[in-house]
Amino acid sequence: MKKCLTIALVAHDRRKADMVEWAVFNADFLSKHHLVCTGTTGKLIQGAYAEKGITAVITRMNSGPLGGDAEIAAMVVRKEVDLAVFLIDDLNAQPHEADIMMLLRQCRIHNIPIACNRYSADLMITSPLWDDENYRPTVPQYIEFHR
Repeated sequence: MKKCLTIALVAHDRRKADMVEWAVFNADFLSKHHLVCTGTTGKLIQGAYAEKGITAVITRMNSGPLGGDAEIAAMVVRKEVDLAVFLIDDLNAQPHEADIMMLLRQCRIHNIPIACNRYSADLMITSPLWDDENYRPTVPQYIEFHR
């Protein structure tokens, strides 16, 4: 596996505080990697990191409703993302639902791990597989199964 990962961080408005708190809590791990965020989420994480003196490489895309989710989905398709954390607001409708579903679908199709809550994100970033030089994820097979 790669030593420096590209990690996408996306959070809906009502989950942004949770994402910032998670990103600060896990700054020791995250700051060693390249973070790609939707616009406002990235701005908030940059601000929180600056406040705490944390240095990290953060690339900000457009905000989600302005195409940021789609930009990150395109990166997934191009194999430019190694892990995604997407804290979704499941209690409120989103105007850009199609882009959200596209990002989730592309992660599944291209075998990119995606965490949609803090617990799964914690499990993913602490996996020893990130440090295993011999580990290679299998390529998904989309073939018809016959009994």
